[in-house]
Amino acid sequence: MIVYPAIDLRNGACVRLMHGKFDQVTHYDDAPAKRLTAFRAAGATWAHIVDLDGAEAGRAMQHALIGELAAAIDIRIQSGGGVRSADDVSRLLDAGVNRVVVGSLAVTQPDTVLGWLERFGADCITLAIDVKADGDRYVPALKGWTEAADVDLWAALDLYPAGAARHLLVTDVGRDGALTGPNLDLLAEIHQRRPDLWLQASGGVADLTDLTGARSVGSSGAIIGRALYEGRFTLEQALETARA
Repeated sequence: MIVYPAIDLRNGACVRLMHGKFDQVTHYDDAPAKRLTAFRAAGATWAHIVDLDGAEAGRAMQHALIGELAAAIDIRIQSGGGVRSADDVSRLLDAGVNRVVVGSLAVTQPDTVLGWLERFGADCITLAIDVKADGDRYVPALKGWTEAADVDLWAALDLYPAGAARHLLVTDVGRDGALTGPNLDLLAEIHQRRPDLWLQASGGVADLTDLTGARSVGSSGAIIGRALYEGRFTLEQALETARA
């Protein structure tokens, strides 16, 4: 299992949102470069960087800063936020990002994203589907979690036949930043329905048992943010748990 320590960027600073709401922001003192350097020193091989300004604006906003981080620190980077065009994907990959996260368009414009997967390669793109519970189903949340999709999660995944995509990141918006534990039932059902996808769990990780739980239901990766920033465990402990 790969642990992806997260950096959420807003106006060039490290922050965290509660439930994806831009008016519920926690600011952290560390500069992004300092934080990313610490991740690498702890032994992380990947980091997950989100351009929150881009997610809010609907266009990539902080690719220059993300490129500087990629050039300066020897760690693989998965990054997204506001990716809306092939040029956005190219710009991030050219800047040194290893894998580009595509969110809303993965649901609203699947044919476009399927073309990107073919053009850039399935290992260079992560489909990110953020979901909100709606009764007994899960509905993708779009455009910085401000709109709901017309289809549910399973219909969205059916837009990508087996072999077209490789990496899938699913965030339960209701758990993001809340330290309530990941939605293991949802993760298990995704893995059962789509074992061809390398599933990354995001949202709610609060302690090391959450990582073990996510792995036990088929997750090949986990995004960790607030729990790490607030010292609930160390990154070294998380990496060791993922290897065990």
